[in-house]
Amino acid sequence: MVTKLKQYNPKASEIVNDWQVVDADGQVLGRLATKVATFLMGKHKPTYVPHMLTGDFVVVLNASKIKVTGLKAEQKIYKRYSQYPGTLKEIPYARMQERQPTRIIELAVKGMLPKNKLGRQMMTRLKIYGGAEHPHEAQILGSDRREEREAAAEAKAEAAAKAAPKKAKPAAKKASAPKPEAAAVATEAVETAEAAPKKAPAKKPAAKKPAAKTAAAKKPAAKKPAAKKPAAKKATAAKKPAAKKPAAKKPAAKASSDSGEK
Repeated sequence: MVTKLKQYNPKASEIVNDWQVVDADGQVLGRLATKVATFLMGKHKPTYVPHMLTGDFVVVLNASKIKVTGLKAEQKIYKRYSQYPGTLKEIPYARMQERQPTRIIELAVKGMLPKNKLGRQMMTRLKIYGGAEHPHEAQILGSDRREEREAAAEAKAEAAAKAAPKKAKPAAKKASAPKPEAAAVATEAVETAEAAPKKAPAKKPAAKKPAAKTAAAKKPAAKKPAAKKPAAKKATAAKKPAAKKPAAKKPAAKASSDSGEK
């Protein structure tokens, strides 16, 4: 059975960048460079991902007292070439250590970081100094006290969460206290609402009544032609009895037939 685990991908807000101090006095160049590169990439943390800046800031002190093993101090040469003919420059390790001791550690660490934009951003977090003095004391002190601040913040949040239900009860009492005032305001609003409509209806119908009368007066004028219909009905009613006169002779015929039988 194959199980798939979801890959860990931290958010930018979850990443914490501390400050690390490394003393190069008496240390070997290669061993020191690997340690500094590990801090810059963040591989010493369980939250490391290769596509984000999860590493720390690194301050290297006493760079002028770095050491190398074997015959590297005599044989190691730093080359620089600008791709133009005749511009190849070669600087021995001994001369580089005298003139630019910080450059030795910088080149060693740069070769161990990714060769992309992320690696260049990591190099900006590397601070190298030839002596024991540096201007980053505040940042280092802040990173050392970060755990204490986080613990204090958690304790404060827990205390606030416990105290929150106790303070909610007085707030509920205060909210119930102003009920009589709200009731008084509501009664005043009802009284004003009842008094206002009594005057308003008296004015509105007075303005509308003449309009209704004029409309009613116009309606009979439009219905005057309907007066001819009763005249037609009278004429038909008068003709119907005239057509029924022959029916009066039938009883006379019946009387004569009755007399003959007798």
